[in-house]
Amino acid sequence: MTGAAGGIGAAIVTRLIAEGADVIALDRREPGSLPEGATGVELDLTDPVAVASVVRELYAADDRPVHLVNSAGIVEDDVPAVEMSIDQWDAVLGVNLRGTFITCQAFGRELLARGGGAIVNIASMSGNAVVNAPQRQAAYNTSKAGVSALTRSLAVEWAPEGVRVNALSPGYVGTPLNALKEHMHETWKEGVVTRRFATPEEVAASVVFLLSDEADYYVGAELLMDGGYSLR
Repeated sequence: MTGAAGGIGAAIVTRLIAEGADVIALDRREPGSLPEGATGVELDLTDPVAVASVVRELYAADDRPVHLVNSAGIVEDDVPAVEMSIDQWDAVLGVNLRGTFITCQAFGRELLARGGGAIVNIASMSGNAVVNAPQRQAAYNTSKAGVSALTRSLAVEWAPEGVRVNALSPGYVGTPLNALKEHMHETWKEGVVTRRFATPEEVAASVVFLLSDEADYYVGAELLMDGGYSLR
């Protein structure tokens, strides 16, 4: 799993461990910041050589990893598109889209060789359902649209060989990162039919479903859980 030290990622790890899974967490942050019970591996997910090497080592030592959750992601801090630097653009696309492809590719090779598995990519309602306001985040929105397209493309390629690839697209979630943007909360909630944010635990529950055998007929699906935000 990637992005395991973040708000949503940590909730997913905690739920997977509660379900009895052995979780290997790939994250730039120190392993000590991970939920208890996870095995941490410090890794730059934008480095294809490093990711491929770690994945080979994991499978050489233990043949059990059968699923991948891509939860790593960053967002620019309300940057107008006309003022955004290419470095800012590349940083967001690098983690959110390049990193997702690199990990899907590396784990995909192993899953295909072993005849099956499941991948869940965390996309976003911002990737196709809405353009967020009042914050400006052209790079983030574009990166998540790419994650959605990548998910569908890999699903078509890999499903015949037993590897299911799906995406989960949350709306606003009550994470520590969003807590720092309290001045925008009322505006965001006005657009949410339920008038509240999702909890990280609700996101985790949906991920567990997509990984489970109960979701065996989900291929290239994108589950949108936005509290009705995109309906307004």
